[in-house]
Amino acid sequence: MAPPRDKASRRVLGRLSLPERTIVLDALRTETVGGVLLLVAAVTALIWANIPTLHHSYEAVSHFHLGPGALGLNLSAEHWAADGLLAVFFFVAGIELKRELVAGDLRDPKAAVLPVAAALCGMAVPALVYTLTAITGGGSAQGWAVPTATDIAFALAVLAVIGTSLPSALRAFLLTLAVVDDLFAIVIIAVFFTDRIGFAALGGAVAGLAVFWLLLRKGVRGWYVYVPLALVIWALMYNSGVHATIAGVAMGLMLRCTAHEDEEHSPGEHIEHLVRPLSAGLAVPLFALFSAGVSVSGGALMDVFTKPETLGVVLGLVVGKTAGIFGGTWLTVRFTRASLSEDLEWADVFAVASVAGIGFTVSLLIGELAFEGDAVLTDEVKAAVLTGSLIAAVCATVLLKIRNGRYRRLCQDEERDEDLDGIPDIYEQDEPAYHLRMAEIYERKAAEHRRIAREKAESRHGLAEVPGGAGEDDDRPA
Repeated sequence: MAPPRDKASRRVLGRLSLPERTIVLDALRTETVGGVLLLVAAVTALIWANIPTLHHSYEAVSHFHLGPGALGLNLSAEHWAADGLLAVFFFVAGIELKRELVAGDLRDPKAAVLPVAAALCGMAVPALVYTLTAITGGGSAQGWAVPTATDIAFALAVLAVIGTSLPSALRAFLLTLAVVDDLFAIVIIAVFFTDRIGFAALGGAVAGLAVFWLLLRKGVRGWYVYVPLALVIWALMYNSGVHATIAGVAMGLMLRCTAHEDEEHSPGEHIEHLVRPLSAGLAVPLFALFSAGVSVSGGALMDVFTKPETLGVVLGLVVGKTAGIFGGTWLTVRFTRASLSEDLEWADVFAVASVAGIGFTVSLLIGELAFEGDAVLTDEVKAAVLTGSLIAAVCATVLLKIRNGRYRRLCQDEERDEDLDGIPDIYEQDEPAYHLRMAEIYERKAAEHRRIAREKAESRHGLAEVPGGAGEDDDRPA
């Protein structure tokens, strides 16, 4: 029996506060544009790698080495994209996570329970589905972490393409899930995919991070200070054997994301605003260009559904992600003093959970790390990630389109601004000044309608008269 819902019951997935809504929508706009570029890059990679006359050039560009060998950084273009450009992506993820922890939904433990529980279940269940599928089929369990991550940019690009009017609360839920996903993905990469540790380089990276933190605390400003220092930290982290993207997320977490009284925006928000377009518009699409170029022949696609490792990835993304996130959300509401927002139904949570099955960037990265040294299986796992993400996108499209009429009405309510003050009316319902403004607006409209009604009545009265007729002494018309 469900616990009783009393006055202290808290609504989950309800309308965002106005400041949070503004921040979330700004982030989502950038990620959506980046997601479209990501889709273009992925399609370009698939075409480039699968046209016989172009395949050799794709391989040549992907494996072209550049960089200072003396510093251990003579890497292939594909390697630079995975270890270098993705550090920018994880830097932005670190800032977003820090903002969520100190100023967003995750700062309140009660509010944080839902997205954290949903994200954890949304990672644990896909890992379990993969492991059971791989072991049952006699395959390798090394890829258990591949289907655990959600690609928010890819997911938002799909939402943009299908044209669904998903309410901001559900978009924010999806964004928060992805942020928590990224955090735990970094932990997984650091713990499970670090084979060797160079303690001298790692010590240097830690020292560099300490200097980075001290400079931030002292209020030192200037890109010419932080960018060279960040490159040194990244290079030391790479040479330590720990995945270099850890440096990105660590520096992101160090930025201050609360604004002082004399600041309009915190340093973290300012830097995120500058770097997010670089991450979403350049770093992630280039990574996709060098990682998504896998064979999509009929035989290769059939292998995705016959090999235990690749089938585990597909089932993990499509079934595991949806079941995990939906189950985690339902269990949280079931066993806490929370209830679902009255504007939504559980079908909406299920649909958003299916969107989270779109895994790309981090899934491809973990796939490369999990099966490093086995180029054939790595490409097959990449094909499985693409296939699973495509199936999840199709399922999400169907589910969201069924509810899109309801979403459109909710979005219209969120956007309505009849008093034209730049703030949606739904956020001003408790403000007396808003109702006074609306009263003036309605009075002007009423006066205008009364004038029109009077003119219409006079016009009809004039038409009823017969001009020039034989009247009585009181001049009434004949």
